[in-house]
Amino acid sequence: MFKAHAWIQLNGVKEVRVISGTTAFEEAKLKEPPRPFATRSLILYLACLVGFLCSTANGYDGSLMNSFLETPEFLEFFKIENKGIWSGIVANMYTIGGVVALPFVGPSLDQFGRRAGMSIGACLIIAGTIIQGTTSHDASRAQFMGGRFILGFGVSFMTAGGPILVLEISHPAYRGVMTAWYNTFWFTGSILASGAARGTVGLHSNNSWLVITWLQLLFAGIVFVFVWTLPESPRWLYTRGKRDKCREMLTYWHGHDNANSVWVQLQLQEYEEYLEMDGSDKRWWDYRSLFRDKPSVYRLSCNLIIVVFGQWAGNAVLSYYLGSALDTAGYHDEIEQKNINLILNCVQFVTALAGARTVELFGRRPLLLSANIGCAICWVCITASTATLAKDGSNSSAGTAAIAFIFMFNIIYAFGFTPLQMLVPVEVLSFEMRAKGMAFSAFVMNLAILLNNYAWPVSMKNIGWRTYIIFAVWDVFQAAVIYLVIPETKKRTLEELDDIFHASNPVKASLEKKRIAVNAQRQVLEVEKT
Repeated sequence: MFKAHAWIQLNGVKEVRVISGTTAFEEAKLKEPPRPFATRSLILYLACLVGFLCSTANGYDGSLMNSFLETPEFLEFFKIENKGIWSGIVANMYTIGGVVALPFVGPSLDQFGRRAGMSIGACLIIAGTIIQGTTSHDASRAQFMGGRFILGFGVSFMTAGGPILVLEISHPAYRGVMTAWYNTFWFTGSILASGAARGTVGLHSNNSWLVITWLQLLFAGIVFVFVWTLPESPRWLYTRGKRDKCREMLTYWHGHDNANSVWVQLQLQEYEEYLEMDGSDKRWWDYRSLFRDKPSVYRLSCNLIIVVFGQWAGNAVLSYYLGSALDTAGYHDEIEQKNINLILNCVQFVTALAGARTVELFGRRPLLLSANIGCAICWVCITASTATLAKDGSNSSAGTAAIAFIFMFNIIYAFGFTPLQMLVPVEVLSFEMRAKGMAFSAFVMNLAILLNNYAWPVSMKNIGWRTYIIFAVWDVFQAAVIYLVIPETKKRTLEELDDIFHASNPVKASLEKKRIAVNAQRQVLEVEKT
């Protein structure tokens, strides 16, 4: 180790830097600066875009229930309301499908590859859409809910395979941003769902909901057609004994045809050191890796905290039951509600893209903490304005304030939480845990959504604006848990995160900074912890 006053005396030292990530990662960036705009990199982004469409499909299918519940023809056709227990039951069939898929998702991704999981999910979504769309002939509520069940089952495959593939094929230097962008594409599906619903308002027939139902084929169809043109995960290839194909993939996409690339050698060295060749990911029935030791349990806990908190921040009320929330704010007109929903989704998408771009700049923890605190403040303001409106329904200022803070909540959530909802859960899991861990977290997430779908419609119907008080308090609690438990993961390769989770205090270990001395050849000479 060396002292600050002695740095200038070191032979050949050109500069001194303070870093928050690992030395190996920083040295790789110095020796071989990433080439984000090279032709090969741009093509890899397009490959990731197909993975992003898994999130788009989820956003469309997930937002569709909100559009259905805002469509009078749909409510009349199936004889349900946009609030209360029946709306919760219909919405929950999609979620229940995701829960039931748990035993099948992880083994499929581990045994057949990430692309196979995405393909299976796309096929199931196509089947579920056909079942839903044909209910117009007999008004079968059971058939419609069956279609929603199969959709949820299929989406579980896509939302596990998509982010894992994006994470594992992306260049280490921009893995964080690419995986953060994955979840922002949820809004492209949501925008299409709300836009299509807005466009069908004037139809005044079953076509007003059938059109948006059949559009579910779009993104699943694109994924199904193009998924087998994507590169397979190099980690999956390596652990399946296909080391030559793994090296070829890394050399072609990350090394730009240079087999001696620093990035290629770094990743292969880490695969050799960290990846288990006979781990539980080879056994479809074996989930022991999720609970094998303290670091594994800690990893899974971090995953589940972000997954559950991402659903319980209060966004569920505004995502699935916006119509009911707008009713409490004094906005009852159907077209008015659909316009607000469409504008809101567009604003959230732009904000989420901006937030994803900052995950390596600000880090995961600051974004999560600021998002939860900001959301809590918004809920206090929404509570105050809707309470005022409940006492005086003619108070237009209170209604305007409520909508303004609903927008503010969604902007804060989209910037600080949306990009990390998939990035943090997938990157905190080791390779051996990743497929089954993401399937398990999808199971837990769907349980959290089940509570949302059953509890909040009833709560909104019975106590109205007082529901928002719960979210204000809960978001403060979420911020406290994140501060104490969630480590910082920026500027590290996936394998280097292993050192953090094996530390006695992962949060403290993740926040340590180092000073490094670099020579003219961009080699790291000395390292000192600050």
